[in-house]
Amino acid sequence: MLLMKKVFHFDAPRERYRCDAAIVSCFDTRFQLGFTKYFRHIGIVNSDPIKIAGGAKSLASPERETDREFLLDQIRKSIQLHQTERVILTLHSDCGAYGGLDGAFDGDERLEARSQAEEMRRAATCLRDAVTAITVEGYFANFEGIWEVDLSRPASPGKSITR
Repeated sequence: MLLMKKVFHFDAPRERYRCDAAIVSCFDTRFQLGFTKYFRHIGIVNSDPIKIAGGAKSLASPERETDREFLLDQIRKSIQLHQTERVILTLHSDCGAYGGLDGAFDGDERLEARSQAEEMRRAATCLRDAVTAITVEGYFANFEGIWEVDLSRPASPGKSITR
């Protein structure tokens, strides 16, 4: 006897798929539509979305080391299960995990963008150190668009702003 009741019908492909990218993002949905449209624009159709408060923050400046290990484990599973070769790290403006635009950056959007770019570089370095042979990209969304972060530059030493 089935202990569930079907409430909606759809047909999903049964075959295993290859992932175009694992996408690490915050669970704040204000920027989701923009990211979704942009990722489709650059050819990402099948993705493994990994949503965690602060997105790439858990790699760059986690509150607990277990947060970093959890996120790295999820990325490794995407690689193992779906042959992922590309990881996209995202951060966004006014992120509560960082204390928000007004709280952490006194409303200074330029300061926030610079800080988030450095944070993204730290996250990419952490990921590359932990998972070899992976392509890493980084994007920052604000209220006007999506910006690619140059991850070829090394991260500056020091702590990020976290509150």
